[in-house]
Amino acid sequence: MRTTAARQGSLREHNLGIVLREVLDAAATGAPPPSRADVASATGLARATVSALVDRLVASGLVAELEPVPTLRAGRPAVPLAAPSGTLAALGAEVNVDYLGVRVVDLARGVLVERVVHGDYRGSDPAAVLAELGALVDEAVAALPGHGTDLRGGPATGSPERRVARLAGASLALPGLVDRTAGTLLLAPNLGWREVDVACLLASSSTVLHDLPPLLANEADLAARAEADLRRADGPPSFVYVSGEIGIGGALVLDGEIFAGRHGWAGELGHTVVGDGRTLEQVAGQDAMLRAAGLDRQAGVEPLLAAARAGEADALAALTAAGEALGVALANVVNLVDVGHVVLGGTYARLAEHLRAPVLAALSARVLAAPWVLPTVDVARGGDLAAMTGGALAVLGQVVAEPAEWLVEPEVAEAR
Repeated sequence: MRTTAARQGSLREHNLGIVLREVLDAAATGAPPPSRADVASATGLARATVSALVDRLVASGLVAELEPVPTLRAGRPAVPLAAPSGTLAALGAEVNVDYLGVRVVDLARGVLVERVVHGDYRGSDPAAVLAELGALVDEAVAALPGHGTDLRGGPATGSPERRVARLAGASLALPGLVDRTAGTLLLAPNLGWREVDVACLLASSSTVLHDLPPLLANEADLAARAEADLRRADGPPSFVYVSGEIGIGGALVLDGEIFAGRHGWAGELGHTVVGDGRTLEQVAGQDAMLRAAGLDRQAGVEPLLAAARAGEADALAALTAAGEALGVALANVVNLVDVGHVVLGGTYARLAEHLRAPVLAALSARVLAAPWVLPTVDVARGGDLAAMTGGALAVLGQVVAEPAEWLVEPEVAEAR
């Protein structure tokens, strides 16, 4: 294979990404904000180079400077560098069986705007649902602080109350198999959707998504991405993420990265057969648990949780059976991929006090390596709507990978 030397411009763009990642990673992991000297030391770049790159990132709203702090060294006080709030943001949207949602997240991981609409979308018309989502997206973006019509314009300027946040892009989480290249949802059994041209329908229903076509991904993969981001302070995480909603999704995280499979279709844990021909969703999905407990599926999980805490036998039996089935399915995954840490997300995180023990018991009994390395079960840290956060972070990750696209030349910034 023929190789070519890196152009000076390409090298500069590469170094921009290195510097930006160093600053944003410190903010994401809770490390002290680095100074220019700290960044130079960590990256091996010359201090003059780092200073010039940081100046461009600051001018473009990709890095923020904090108040200077005194140092023991001679010279000027060090200026800490941090992730900026409200300058550049990304939109994460989601279609799920019982809600539609939109969340806009900035580089500091702050939520700028959020909209959620609850409903029952089983057997729904894709065009009608995506039109509803498109309107929700436009409403959310219009509510951004100081929002103007130029979504990808220059740097956010002015006081915090009057800033105009640039929108880097959008992502859409879907509960099924996604063709990311074609922008198509191939199959979402719980929605009753098959071969839906999501990108086209959204482009015709949303001004924002017409201009910024969304990245499409499975909701469990995006929720796992958000979870992996939260766990970076503990080191590169590896775990099996299981997302319990009406359906059940799964994702494999290896050293902080999602393993999505060749086509991006890995993790369909809910369709695993767990006994007598039934799938895991039919035994341990939200609807299945409510039905086994004698509760109305429309009521959600709160009545189930309340009944279990009150010691009602049917609720406790339903949760125990669901946890055992979930543990059996997860044991197969752990035996296959050799990742012994399980994270319960979505509905399962809210029910973890009743599910964790039967899941762990099944793992301990069925994982071959359990006598030497006992599997562990943890609760997700990402809270509600994690897939939307993960979608926004996926978009912001592209910004960090190629920040040059988001730089603003000095004369443009001054003109604004």
